Amino acid sequence: MPLDRRSFLLQSGSIALPGALFSATAISAENAWPQARPIRVVIPYAAGGVTDSVGRKLIEQMSKVLGQSMVVENKGGAGGTVGMLEVAKARPDGYTLALSAISPLTLSPHLNKLGYDANKDIVAVAPMMYSPVYVLATSAFNGSTWEDLIAQARAKPDTVRFATSGMGSVGHIMLEQIQVRTGARFIHVPYKGVGQTITDAVGGQFEVMTGNPFGTINTLIEQGKLRVLATTGPQRAPNQPAVATLAEKGVPEANLTSLFGFMAPAGTPSQIINRLNEVVQEQVATEAIRDTLRATDNVGLRQSAAEFAALLKQESRNNAEIIKKANITA
Repeated sequence: MPLDRRSFLLQSGSIALPGALFSATAISAENAWPQARPIRVVIPYAAGGVTDSVGRKLIEQMSKVLGQSMVVENKGGAGGTVGMLEVAKARPDGYTLALSAISPLTLSPHLNKLGYDANKDIVAVAPMMYSPVYVLATSAFNGSTWEDLIAQARAKPDTVRFATSGMGSVGHIMLEQIQVRTGARFIHVPYKGVGQTITDAVGGQFEVMTGNPFGTINTLIEQGKLRVLATTGPQRAPNQPAVATLAEKGVPEANLTSLFGFMAPAGTPSQIINRLNEVVQEQVATEAIRDTLRATDNVGLRQSAAEFAALLKQESRNNAEIIKKANITA
């Protein structure tokens, strides 16, 4: 970026001091944002999940406020780390963002060697929501309850298939904690994202899965094609009041929720970060977004960029401790 600006300044024939020229040009470029070109938003999961269903509506509203197109790209793989790596390596000019669960920054680094440094290459912009996790049974499961599931996985270890959205995902950590606490043993089936997981769930390709509630999953529950065995969160999900949380089921370590938010490449100007944070907070509070969140059992979050960054650091410390205690490996 500095070389491009310097080249432009030399070609302009200006004779002012280079430092002053760079400063003035930088300010001008920041003031012009986001008018130069569309903003790219990388969702590091396959299309069709909760990030898409809620996030795209929020992004549409943000685009209107900012007066610039926002183009969503789904880049799934490795629990979100493939897409997050792409964002980490992007130019920090405000035109590339990630909308993701926080696990690629707070879980995956403790399990795998990644191509990015979660503490140095990515910065927090704004949270969007936290989402409970449903433990869902498919038609391949011949039991009826959570207790049946655990009993089967104890009686016949490594025969019950348990699908998650990938290695290092919240679902993966939940699975490991369930096994440690209950003595049950499952076969872990990691997917790139919830889209293919749901297709295979309907086809009975595994017995149980974890998933955040959103339109497609809720419809399949209503149709009886998926059954909710347990949920997570500080209280029972409003749309599933009869289903106990994992804390109530005696597995508090696995009673985890998914937190989603916007991130950007490190070095993105603070003025841009603060403006994006302001817009996200405003839109999360609108009736349209609140209704979308409420219908899917998701809870909107509003925090400053600094508060969100502190939350990420705390979650990372918590997860590191969980992973170490449970001896979880990828």
